[in-house]
Amino acid sequence: MSRSIPSHNRRCLLYDQGLLPYLDVLEWQRSLLQERIKDPSLDDVLILLEHPPVYTLGQGATPEFLKFDLNNNTYDVYRVERGGEVTYHCPGQLVGYPILNLHSYQKDLHWYLRQLEEVLIRALAVYGLVGERISGFTGVWVEGRKVAAIGIKVSRWITMHGFALNVCPDMTGFERIVPCGIADKPVASLANWIPSITCDQLRHTVAQSFAQVFDVEIIRAPVRQIPG
Repeated sequence: MSRSIPSHNRRCLLYDQGLLPYLDVLEWQRSLLQERIKDPSLDDVLILLEHPPVYTLGQGATPEFLKFDLNNNTYDVYRVERGGEVTYHCPGQLVGYPILNLHSYQKDLHWYLRQLEEVLIRALAVYGLVGERISGFTGVWVEGRKVAAIGIKVSRWITMHGFALNVCPDMTGFERIVPCGIADKPVASLANWIPSITCDQLRHTVAQSFAQVFDVEIIRAPVRQIPG
């Protein structure tokens, strides 16, 4: 009997990057989005990377969730077009930026957010961790502690921004903010449960989980050199 070949919904280019500055990658995302608005036939993209320490605020975020003076500080802080409140990126946190054309999936932002959560929940399960959703919030929790934040922007049903999974970061940067504006739910990293875990281990797992959840064929793209 001949073996059936899996049929995927779409192709997705995977850019498995290293440590890249936030603003450089933001401009890269914006260019990828505009290219796909002009030519919807282009392949989807998933960028996986880490950022140097940086705080970002969603377009409607309120400064009250910062525990430092926004006008007098030494930190990199940027307000960007995603939804959500303030969050923190740093090495040891695996960040994913999907550039997807939702015309080929579902034109439903709530569906898309739940799918991103599902990607991370399935990835955590590979390591024996039970990722959970909390009703009324966006993100993924383990034992009541938030390990993944999600914030997106969609233009003409093409996505940018995405998710940030705390794998093994220095968590002290979170002490200067109220992460995602949620004061009563602590943040944590996967290293709290698996001390030896690294972002390099998670990259393949997250990419495979993404392929399963969105039913795409992952095509590994060359590492992109971004002037910075």
